[in-house]
Amino acid sequence: MGHDVTISTCQLDFLLPRRFELEYIGEDGLGHTPVVIHRAILGTFDRFLSFLIEETKGAFPLWLAPVQVKILPISDNQLEYAKKIQKDLEELDIRVELDDRNEKIGYKIREAQMEKVPYMLVVGEKEVADGLCSVRTRKEGDIGQMKAAEVINKIKAEVKSFKRD
Repeated sequence: MGHDVTISTCQLDFLLPRRFELEYIGEDGLGHTPVVIHRAILGTFDRFLSFLIEETKGAFPLWLAPVQVKILPISDNQLEYAKKIQKDLEELDIRVELDDRNEKIGYKIREAQMEKVPYMLVVGEKEVADGLCSVRTRKEGDIGQMKAAEVINKIKAEVKSFKRD
């Protein structure tokens, strides 16, 4: 991103040992307040996550994305088929959401793209009839139709391989 970034941290803490009344007995036989050294290779969680979000611009790789797949039925007529695909993905521990709102498909696709969802599975009447999904990826856009089982296996394999986009 064109600037230095520090994620790890090593700090000397003089305050917490006093607050917790920490003490050790020194060579002189007297009680002394220690200095605590905090070391965090990845820094704090918020610092690490901020770095990760900035580096990826929120477009996490498939294996890390909070929502890996979004299923987008064109109308309520495809909900049963969409729910079956959702169930199949959930059984494989794929993080999936079904967008069953009564919105135009273009709107649903744009919204999923803005959310940086790696895979979008569009299902309409033709897809239901043929057991297919129209597959869109965040990276490549529309990659065409695939059998539902085929795209599910592709996603599963990609997650397992920790393939980064």
